[in-house]
Amino acid sequence: MAASKIRETDLYAPVKALLEGQGYEVKSEIGAADVVAVRDDEEPVVVELKIGFSLALFHQAIDRQAVTNSVYVAVAHRPGRPFLNSVRANTRLCRRLGLGLITVRPRDGHVKIHCDPAPYRPRVSARKKGRLLKEFAKRVGDPNTGGAVRQGLMTAYRQDALRCLALLLDQGPTKAAEVARATGVEKARRLMADNHYGWFDRVGTGIYHLSPAGQRALSEYAADIKNLAANPAPALPPET
Repeated sequence: MAASKIRETDLYAPVKALLEGQGYEVKSEIGAADVVAVRDDEEPVVVELKIGFSLALFHQAIDRQAVTNSVYVAVAHRPGRPFLNSVRANTRLCRRLGLGLITVRPRDGHVKIHCDPAPYRPRVSARKKGRLLKEFAKRVGDPNTGGAVRQGLMTAYRQDALRCLALLLDQGPTKAAEVARATGVEKARRLMADNHYGWFDRVGTGIYHLSPAGQRALSEYAADIKNLAANPAPALPPET
């Protein structure tokens, strides 16, 4: 069945067959609900049918939670990785909203339940939380504008690279250990060796200098370098 020919009604028969196979009596268009299923004295099941994911679909599903805790959204399965990525993201969203998620492959009626309705139990990732707070603590000032695109943002890592850049401008080719001590950038050696921005050239064993790209960055980030000079990182103790 061509994607452009898919209709919401094409999803009904496979969803109905799934629920009837679980012992439910199923009827469509009961009140505002697309699909209602009842089994004995259990909580009724409501399914909202849509061709694809949309904000309206989730609004409708949330409205149905006023009559039952067992609410699913069902969408047409599409081929390709973008749809699979969308399913993963929307499965997470459904879990947070206490909704179930079903996909239906219209060409053969294959139905897959990705998650069932259940109370959401949030889990905080200690690793991600620590990374967030570390970036917050290390970043000097508030150099970005909220909502800006990710590429080109001033991160703590970029600020550390600029500290190293400014030190090499002042001292010329310098040992990485000295750059780390003078700038307070503990991982200066790794930063310059990785050379993520292309700003550094290794001119000897453990010795680094500015690359042509680094020379250009001095002008591009002049204001940021000036701000960092006014807010230096704590210097590391000298090597013993």
